[in-house]
Amino acid sequence: METADFEYIRDLCHQRAAIVLDLEKSYLIESRLQPLARTEGLGTIADLVAKMRTTGYGTLHGKVIEAMTTNETSFFRDLQPFEALKKVILPELIARRSLSRQLRIWCAACSTGQEPYTIAMLIEENFPQLAAWDVKILATDLSTQVLERARSGRFNQIEVNRGLPSPLVVKYFQRNGMQWELCERVRNKVEFRQLNLIDAWPAINTMDIVFIRNVLIYFDVQTKKDILGKVRNKLRCDGYLFLGGAESTFSLDDSFVRTEVEKASIYRLKGYDDPVLPTRAVKAASVRA
Repeated sequence: METADFEYIRDLCHQRAAIVLDLEKSYLIESRLQPLARTEGLGTIADLVAKMRTTGYGTLHGKVIEAMTTNETSFFRDLQPFEALKKVILPELIARRSLSRQLRIWCAACSTGQEPYTIAMLIEENFPQLAAWDVKILATDLSTQVLERARSGRFNQIEVNRGLPSPLVVKYFQRNGMQWELCERVRNKVEFRQLNLIDAWPAINTMDIVFIRNVLIYFDVQTKKDILGKVRNKLRCDGYLFLGGAESTFSLDDSFVRTEVEKASIYRLKGYDDPVLPTRAVKAASVRA
């Protein structure tokens, strides 16, 4: 791959999606963009870049950015966050929201939907009382292509095998040819929307729980700070933030304090004292992270 072409793709992805691509990632660009070049009727990545250079930002540029996003996900990924959600966090929030009977959960960078659907099934299985509440699960992603897949609720055998317990497959999925289709009742619990995390978030309401896992690692420091600052403004004062296992707010935003819940690291806004369940079985970390 020519250096000039690599730099064009790198700059495009950084400016439009804040994705950081180092020179050693050139192999990744080639593996992801060569199929796109063929689909577009172009012989090489050089031809693809040449076509983009001759036009203003448009559909083709968007397809390139989507191709360069990482869409790794699975059901019940890193099990501990979902154990924390089931055993501590949702029970606490149900107690606090007993008057409003309203819960708002947001999964950012949701990819093909396994994370929000995991939360929807977890609620269905463990909190039947929430059927009478106003519960909304919002799932967003940059890629319109993966959102289309997510809305369909269809997953192949490999995707179903990754983290999804067999009883839940039997209960909530139906075989449809070579794929498994999630039941409509669970699909309807999740609203999918397109959102670029580096843009403004005017349509995002205040949230009780925010999942933004395994995405900050792809951004530079300033972008991480900007995103965490926007999360802070969208999180209720007693809300919960979930990051990926390799991610942290440390040295990025000191408004958050890390708390350990069921062996999962959860982030809360600094200075909040729980007025409802002060003796809950959680251990606050001694340092911000």
